[in-house]
Amino acid sequence: MRLTLAPQLACLLIATSMAATAQTTEAEAESETPAEEAGGLSMGEPDTAEPQVGQTYVAETFTDWELRCVRTEDGNDPCQLYQLLRDLEGNAVAEITLVDLPDGGQAVAGATVVTPLETLLTAELRLAIDGGQARRYPYSYCNTIGCFARIGFTESEIETLKRGANAVVTIVPALAPTETVEVAVSLSGFTAGWNAMVERSAR
Repeated sequence: MRLTLAPQLACLLIATSMAATAQTTEAEAESETPAEEAGGLSMGEPDTAEPQVGQTYVAETFTDWELRCVRTEDGNDPCQLYQLLRDLEGNAVAEITLVDLPDGGQAVAGATVVTPLETLLTAELRLAIDGGQARRYPYSYCNTIGCFARIGFTESEIETLKRGANAVVTIVPALAPTETVEVAVSLSGFTAGWNAMVERSAR
């Protein structure tokens, strides 16, 4: 069964033909802009604009994980680890984010897994690391984006994620309650991403 987080968008490719190009003198050629040299087509410019306050940006990429941060006025930008989860056919099915939590609690990290709206909530979400015993987590709520499961990880579980290769998220479709959909969570780059996020939080 295929579940997608968002509908696929089709791309239109528009072919343009140039009827003719005007000949220019050597002096005119020296004064031409890149757009004029391309027959009036923009060749683009590097996007060097800094993110504005409140905007989310990708600070670093660690193999299969992105460190996403939100720009703040004081520059102490809060960050989280992010991965888009796809099925075997490459369709976006879910996404997971992790943040490190303050010391003193049982959970040292908080994770949010977003699944499609077609998820059977009573079946709960299951997560297993490297073929180990799965743990079940309830869904907290749903909105127009999807359904959210909020997960707490102990220090021991974070260490297991660091040593692991893959985790598997299992969800149950509401329209097919006897079936399951398994989505792999790559742990490649997790350790480096986690350490970078903790280092930023300690600044």
